[in-house]
Amino acid sequence: MGANAAENTNLRLKAVLDVLAEGVWSGEKLNAGVVLGEAIARVPLNDHERELLSGGIPRGHKALTTATAKLVKAGWLVKGRSGWTITEDGQRATVAFADPAAFTAALDAGTPVPADTPLPSAPAGKATGKPAPKAVKVAEEVAEKVADKAARLVEEVVAPVAKAVRKRKAAAEAPAEAAPAAPAAGVETIEQPEAVAVAGDFNVLLGAPANWAPQYDEAQMQLDEVDQLWKLAAELPAGSYSFKIAINRSWDENYGAFGHFDGANHEVHHRGGLLVIQYDHRTRDIVID
Repeated sequence: MGANAAENTNLRLKAVLDVLAEGVWSGEKLNAGVVLGEAIARVPLNDHERELLSGGIPRGHKALTTATAKLVKAGWLVKGRSGWTITEDGQRATVAFADPAAFTAALDAGTPVPADTPLPSAPAGKATGKPAPKAVKVAEEVAEKVADKAARLVEEVVAPVAKAVRKRKAAAEAPAEAAPAAPAAGVETIEQPEAVAVAGDFNVLLGAPANWAPQYDEAQMQLDEVDQLWKLAAELPAGSYSFKIAINRSWDENYGAFGHFDGANHEVHHRGGLLVIQYDHRTRDIVID
């Protein structure tokens, strides 16, 4: 651990790059939340960094999320909708600047990676068939736990959404002439947007690369075909959160408090635990449970 918060953040930035470099050998793009979580596991938060900010996000987590922009600027990291990817230059940076002090100095000064720097060697586990490196295993285990928890959440808590998903799947597998799942009796149907996002100051807690970014998959709601409501459910720590409803992964059409177009932010004072947000595109109403 570093001597201060700034040094800790730099150590975690190096850990982010190391985790992604190790993940190259798994052949998968790691979720942003998993990468950040593993970096913090390697360089734990101190008492000051564990303090929660107004959005309910630990100070150190927020600092690390913001600082990853330096990796993008250096050309070492690419943030995409399906996950974070380390570039070849980023992989070489883990070799050229293996020492934490050298890594920090190079990142701050914009020092290019020497052209003759080789790519990192394959981990022993990949070369011999032994278990994968610890960092990758931890990331995979965390991802599996998150996936299991999300599955239980959808199945047990957001039953209408799960029901709609099953109906859509059944309709897709049925013969072409089979009729699609119909909305419940008495439910008004309208032309729905292609996507609806909850864009706010807690998106990174959902695994998105950044807050207030409606383009990421992690911020998207799911349409319940039965009651025609868009829904998002997530486990969040206690705190105050702000968000807007953004249509089709863009800010061009967004709705704030009281359903006003481009209106003020919605404010939520959450006690911690499950947060369910529902949006009705017919009325622009937002319901928070």
